[in-house]
Amino acid sequence: MEIHATSTIRHPRERVFRAYRDELPKIAAYMPNVRQVVIERREEGAGWLKLHNVWTGKGEIPKVFRSVVNPDILVWDDFATWHEADSFCEWRIGLRVFNEKFKCSGTNHIRAEGANTRVELRGDLQIDLRDIPGVPRLLAGTLRPQIEAFIVRMIRPNLEETNVALGRYLDAKPLSSSGEPA
Repeated sequence: MEIHATSTIRHPRERVFRAYRDELPKIAAYMPNVRQVVIERREEGAGWLKLHNVWTGKGEIPKVFRSVVNPDILVWDDFATWHEADSFCEWRIGLRVFNEKFKCSGTNHIRAEGANTRVELRGDLQIDLRDIPGVPRLLAGTLRPQIEAFIVRMIRPNLEETNVALGRYLDAKPLSSSGEPA
């Protein structure tokens, strides 16, 4: 199932890129559906940066899915490779539960639009419900699109809200006289 989110942020591309890449734990305070983001690992190379962030969401699992969806689904691993020269990020999300049955990956492109920045996220989510405890084999094919849609409904607002929160975070962060964040 496709995931897509596009936002315009009223700040220069370089500032948006660096904040998105380097300041997610601080930006999380501006996201109502996220409890926290913790940087687990950071690895730098020539022109790239790899991050492993652990996100903890807020929310409740609908009653109809509680027998199938573990509450640990509210914690996920975000593996991202940021490419500074091209202002984009390749990412993959891993769940803490039935991770081998869950695939979610995509890209974020960060482009200048005049004085503003356009952030476009494109991704894909696939879940294999076969052999998952609590899911009858005969219903796996029928439940798959419903559970994928539920997870996309959980993920998409966080992705969109990340861009909104990033804008609010940058709005609240003053610039020095040289134009750099203070």
